[in-house]
Amino acid sequence: MSHKRMPKRNAAIAAGSVVALGAAALLLPHANASQDGATDAAAPRTLKAGDAGSLAEQLAAALGDAFAGSYYDAGRQQLVVNVVGDNNQLVVQAKKAGAAVRQVDNSMAELEAAARTLKADATIPGTAWAVDPRTNKIVVTADRTVTGDRWDTLESTVEGLGSGMATLRKSSGTFKPFASGGDAIFGGGSRCSLGFNVVADDGSPAFLTAGHCGVAVEQWSDAQGGAPIATVDQAVFPGAGDFALVRYDDPATQPPSDVNLGNGQTVAIDQAAEAAVGQQVFRMGSTTGLRDGQVTGLNATVNYPEGTVTGLIQTNVCAEPGDSGGSLFTQDGSAIGLTSGGSGDCTSGGETFFQPVTTALEAVGATLGGGGAQGAGEGDAGAGSGGDEAGGGQDAGAGAGAGADEGEDADGGGIGDGDGDSDGVGDADGNRDGIGAGNGIGAGREDAPGLVQTH
Repeated sequence: MSHKRMPKRNAAIAAGSVVALGAAALLLPHANASQDGATDAAAPRTLKAGDAGSLAEQLAAALGDAFAGSYYDAGRQQLVVNVVGDNNQLVVQAKKAGAAVRQVDNSMAELEAAARTLKADATIPGTAWAVDPRTNKIVVTADRTVTGDRWDTLESTVEGLGSGMATLRKSSGTFKPFASGGDAIFGGGSRCSLGFNVVADDGSPAFLTAGHCGVAVEQWSDAQGGAPIATVDQAVFPGAGDFALVRYDDPATQPPSDVNLGNGQTVAIDQAAEAAVGQQVFRMGSTTGLRDGQVTGLNATVNYPEGTVTGLIQTNVCAEPGDSGGSLFTQDGSAIGLTSGGSGDCTSGGETFFQPVTTALEAVGATLGGGGAQGAGEGDAGAGSGGDEAGGGQDAGAGAGAGADEGEDADGGGIGDGDGDSDGVGDADGNRDGIGAGNGIGAGREDAPGLVQTH
């Protein structure tokens, strides 16, 4: 881990009225985590994604070696838990806890052993892998640079793991780190994005961004060509993560704990949370603005040209150069991740990897927050009409103007050009609530190839 001092950020960055996601009847409908007392105790509970994550942690501990991963079924709003073995008592235990149970063949121990084999025999630049609990396999992806002998090595390694253990797929893009997130930060000719404002272990103001940004540049400004406002204190990349702690040079700085959505709109951030496969998340970046998608994998390994990074969150949210370090968060204001890198762009889509915020905070000894006034905005502004596939806020969006009606998304979660002052981010059928993105960016997302860094 390289150690440097971190930059600071003026409170003016991300200034503006706060439009808390929770104040707008929330972006997407939520079912109550509680159940009707008359419901069968063995029936899967209706859960929010955050509650599903908490239940998954409890069941992982309770089921022990029989636990083979879990994911959130957003359509049914249920936690699905994989169980190996024929211990019916454990299955009943998981069902009584409120999970939908699926019996699978591959244990977590077997999947983790397969991942260690990949690390030992196929750590090839341009490759990535993560356990997919929905298929109970490891998904291995190779970008377009993996050809010839390197492809043959990867293919034979995957085949050697055994039938039903892994899936190999090819991406037409290139894995690389991205550089951006919420507000743009500049340094040494590079542009990244600020992730989340934090309080360092000594009480001083700081922020988190991508480690590859912190390794590349020591001092950062909030304006292109402007005077530095913050200095890198700690940075990790490559290795066990991609994160940096950057301290504001002025210890009196009081940056807000929020994500800047543009057009004077912000989302208050009040906690850090673990990601869950299947969970819907939102990303803010200085290049591509507000985008949404789902978590597709946890504890992902990515082999960038600069080196291997482990412990990342894998998603289908698009991103582009300049988005590195930016904020990954949920509708209820939970900080989830920092943009690391990925493939594709926000026209064709792609895969993007994020540094878990919880891991970064623990590593640098910081806590979320930063001071600054935060107020709640009106929750009913920004009602818009969504297209057949574009996600448009139709009920309560956070922002003014009509929702998105031109963005396209094979899954329906697109961000498109709105008719008013801000765009909407909607759900799969375009009929749910939306967040006003406020930056007029078209193009939805769909699965697309290529992994890239963003600076």
